[in-house]
This record gives sequence, structure tokens and C-alpha cells, in this order.
Amino acid sequence: MTHTADFLGLDAFLNNCLAEDIGTGDITTDCCVDADSVSRGRFIAKAEGVICGLFVAARVFSLVDARIQFTPCVEDGAFVKKGDVVAEIEGPSRGILTGERTALNLLQHLSGIATRTRETVEKVSGTKTQIVDTRKTTPGMRVLEKYAVRCGGGKNHRFGLSDGVLIKDNHIVAAGGITAAIEKVRKVAPHTLKIEVETESLEQVEEALSAGADIIMLDNMSVPMMAEAVKRIAGRALTEASGNMGQRDLREVAATGVDFISIGAITQSAEALDISLRFTAFNEKRP
Repeated sequence: MTHTADFLGLDAFLNNCLAEDIGTGDITTDCCVDADSVSRGRFIAKAEGVICGLFVAARVFSLVDARIQFTPCVEDGAFVKKGDVVAEIEGPSRGILTGERTALNLLQHLSGIATRTRETVEKVSGTKTQIVDTRKTTPGMRVLEKYAVRCGGGKNHRFGLSDGVLIKDNHIVAAGGITAAIEKVRKVAPHTLKIEVETESLEQVEEALSAGADIIMLDNMSVPMMAEAVKRIAGRALTEASGNMGQRDLREVAATGVDFISIGAITQSAEALDISLRFTAFNEKRP
């Protein structure tokens, strides 16, 4: 699984994370661990799931102490079982201990998202429907969390407000209706941008279709209504099911023929994957 290791602002983000945890110094480590102590350890999965964020963890330790060697034993996107060794680490004990929590927090969180995504994707396996994320992400972590979705086999929706048109319910009210909103967008937006419209009824679906929407979101609709909407659209626009999809029967939703199911829960509510760091050798003094 490939990644964008040098995405804009990674080091600045990680330095902020470290500063939040370290503050003026790691009092415990500095007091009880010798400055010349060297340790080795392993990152071990304590539950099965999809690993994501190894390059992030490696960078955390590098920022703490460039002498620390972090060696992944699997790749991002790999499925691991309980007890599997995810990565190995060696270097100054103080640096490893100081960066441990920040690295684990990020690694566990991103792996949790990748795992939740994989579980969700498997529920619609064999259908044409694709699972996509939303903008319901942790502020400051969107690039990483959307990367985790890809590691889990999902697809990315728009990254932010500037890279796609999505006319939602409040836009419709403020613009004076679906048709009016689409007409206004057409006058300003580049022709390369697709226009998606959120609909909550079959009447709105018909209006969005007539106004030339490229993608029609079927929001909080019942399964029978979604099926009827897909039938009426008949391939003239892409269809996206949305609205509490993390709590719905996704197989049933996919059976309506929708092209996409967008789920905020895969980033917003994913449980962190349990991973721990265990030292295998420590208090070895450097010569």
C-alpha cells in the first residue's frame, strides 16, 4: 500500500502533537532512565485488524531523536492477527519512551479507521457499490484519516470545500431551490467540477435530475425509496446513499443499485486498534 509520506504539513502537525504531550520535558523518563541507555522493542497487535500509519509512527520517533531506528514488519494496508509483530524499534531509550504515546495514538487511531473501513467494504463485497468517506474527520488529521480509509479499501469523497460542489439542504434553502442552486453554480464553477445535490424525496430527485446534477445524494431515504430513486435516475447521474449509513444494513442498501454509500462513521466513530510497544532489551549502555 503506497502513501504520501511527505504530505504538506506532516512535520508541523507531528511537532504540535509531540509538544502537547511532552510540554517542558518527560519528567519520568529523564529521572529514571540513563541518558546513554539503549533499548530494543516490538510493536505488537493485540487484536486483528488493518495496519495504517507506520510511516507516521516512524516520523514521530525520528523527530524525537534521529538515532532511533523504526523498522516496519508489515506494510500499511496489511491485515494482522492478534500477536503479530507490526514493527521493531531500536535506539536511545529516552527518545523511544518520550515518543511512544504520540506514535501509538496515531498508529492505533489510523489503524482503527482502516479496520472499520475494511469491515464496511466487506459488507458490500460482490456488488457494484463503493464505500466512500465524508468530511467528518478530526480537524487537522483529514489527510491521514482519508489515507487510512484507502488503506482499508474504501474510496475518498471530496477532500474539502474547494475541490467539489455538494449542494446540501441548507444551500438549497439559501439559494432558493435545487434548480436555482445548480444554475448559479453552472455560471461560476469550472466545467471540470461535477455537481452533486442532496435530495430527501423523489420530487427533489426529479428536480435535481432535470436541472442536470451529475451526482444525486439520496439522504436518509428508506430502502424502497432509494430503489425507486435509482430506477428513475436510470444511470443519468451517479447515485450516493447517505445518512446514518453506519447503522444501516449496507447489503440491503447496496442492493438498490446505488453507486456509492458515504459513511461518516468510518472516520468519526472508528475504535482504535489495540497495539502495544514491548521492550525486548533495555538498559544497554552505548559503548
